[in-house]
Amino acid sequence: MSVSQTAQAGVQRTVKKTLWVLLGMVGFTLALIPLYDVFCEVTGLNGKTAESAQIISAKGVDESRQIRVQLVARSGSGLTWRLEALDSVVTVHPGQISQARFQFTNVGDTRSSSRAVPSITPSAGARHFRKMECFCFEQQWLKAGETVQLPLVFQIDPDLPDDIKTLTLAYTLYPMDEVVALGGFRD
Repeated sequence: MSVSQTAQAGVQRTVKKTLWVLLGMVGFTLALIPLYDVFCEVTGLNGKTAESAQIISAKGVDESRQIRVQLVARSGSGLTWRLEALDSVVTVHPGQISQARFQFTNVGDTRSSSRAVPSITPSAGARHFRKMECFCFEQQWLKAGETVQLPLVFQIDPDLPDDIKTLTLAYTLYPMDEVVALGGFRD
């Protein structure tokens, strides 16, 4: 085998090894998305909340405490919708079932869909925030110029740590295609 053939074989081995490493890195990156979601759901980190209705806590209402729930709404880029929290602050007792209202308006000239993605801060409060009814569980469709009000029915678990006095629930509204592209909700 000549020197040039030996060098060429070495280059081919290096290219093959590099491609395998690259393929492994891509696979690892894709695996991180669902692993991150599971990690956040288990630990309550990053303010991720449940994507479906939850069972209410039967521990009763703790009337000795009040929790201030701030509701924030924003629309992601590429969406011709406005999302507004009609009840921007709700004060509740842990264990109490409460409701807040949100208004969706399609200011565009075509029918479109979106999905509201929630997050809670401080993140330690995320696993104590139970949603029984939420527009975030389903894809929303609005006709051009249509406005609709939708409720959020929730409960703060009485086991919420005593040092947490305020929770901020933020909804970001994304075009449905963008949510799916981010590895989010699928119907």
